[in-house]
Parts: sequence; structure tokens; C-alpha cells
Amino acid sequence: MAKRSPLTRARILAAATAVADAKGLSALTMRALADDLGTAPMAVYHHLAGKEEILDGLVEKIFEEIDDPVPGGPWREEITRRCTSARAVLHEHPWAVSVMESRVSPGPNNLRHHDAVIGTFRRAGFSVTLTAHAYALIDSYVYGFAVQEAMLPVDGGGIGELASDIMGTLPADEYPHFAELVVEHVVRPGYDFGDEFDFGLNLVLDGLEAALDRQGLSPGMTKGREVSHPAP
Repeated sequence: MAKRSPLTRARILAAATAVADAKGLSALTMRALADDLGTAPMAVYHHLAGKEEILDGLVEKIFEEIDDPVPGGPWREEITRRCTSARAVLHEHPWAVSVMESRVSPGPNNLRHHDAVIGTFRRAGFSVTLTAHAYALIDSYVYGFAVQEAMLPVDGGGIGELASDIMGTLPADEYPHFAELVVEHVVRPGYDFGDEFDFGLNLVLDGLEAALDRQGLSPGMTKGREVSHPAP
């Protein structure tokens, strides 16, 4: 008989992630987790006090998977990399959006990531206020896109077939703009709803770049160059 791996916090959180990925957070109970691990619930409680602590641990795992931007690097490139990584991680774990910003006891991965994003904007010359606006904006876009993508009744690549099926049940002359979008765009070969992400993200970053320009250059900056320290 193969020897069972010892029960550890990391193993429990890996199992909890697998349960949430497969069945959603509602299925994540201490009993279900213990059954999945082949142990008794009390053994799980020995490592994690309850579901709230498990959720804290899951959020830590999510932030560990998302690429941190590097403060001081080209801010658009760093934020693009971070947002693209976050979208990919949230696509892999569609339950995560609902808990990521809800925890009242953030762990080191969570705090490190937030600090890196804030630092990236500040080192690029964003004021504290503009940094707050920028962070809220990028997460609204990334989280919103991830939720929309997760709620699609088909994979993004199959949305054209779904749109065609819907259009086939409707009188096209009553919905001419819907029909035009489907025919001229959605059913074209290679269309994938997920490809809309990059277009939208670039618009968001264009807006932030324009806001940064309107804010004016901070002390120590020259046009087009990053500052080495946060502006006052």
C-alpha cells in the first residue's frame, strides 16, 4: 500500500483549491475537504481553524499565482503583465473574484501584491489620489472581465456558434444591430471573446496615461521617464 502524504496546511489548501475549482465555494465544507483528503474533519481543524481561515489561505494562494509588477519598471508594461496574469489566474479559479477583496485578515502575499501595484504607480509619478483611482480602475476592469468570461454559457471560442443559434430564432429585421455585430464580427473565423481583454486593457491604460499627463510632471521627472522615488 502506498504511503499517504502527511497532512499539512499546504496540502489542505491545495485540496481546497481543487474542490473550489471543480464544484465552487459552496461545496467547500470541512467535511467535504476531509473526505477528499481521506481523513477526519478534526485532523483538518488541527491545521486550519475553520472555513474562514481556509478562505484566507485560498486568497493567499491566488495572490501567489498572480505576477507582481516591479515598481520602477515601465509602468504600462508592468501593469499590463500584472493584469494579464491576474486575468489568467481568475480564469483558472473562477470562484476567486468573490473572495479576493473580502478578507479582513490579508496575508503577506496579498499585502505584497497590493504594495507592488501601488509602488508601480507611485514610482511612475502617479499622485496618491491618482494611484487610488488607477488601482480601482484596473481591478474593476480585470475582475469584471473575469466574471463576464466565467459566466458565458460556452467557452469564449464558442460564442459565435451561440450567437448564430440565437440569431436563428429571431427576426433579424427587428434586431438589425445585433444581427450586424454577429455577422460582421462574432461569427468570423477565429473570433474568441477572450481576445477582447487586450483591447479593453489598452483603452484603460491609455486613459490612465492621459490622466498622468494632465496631472503634470512631478518633481524630478522628465517627459517619458520614470521617477526613482514617489512624488510628494
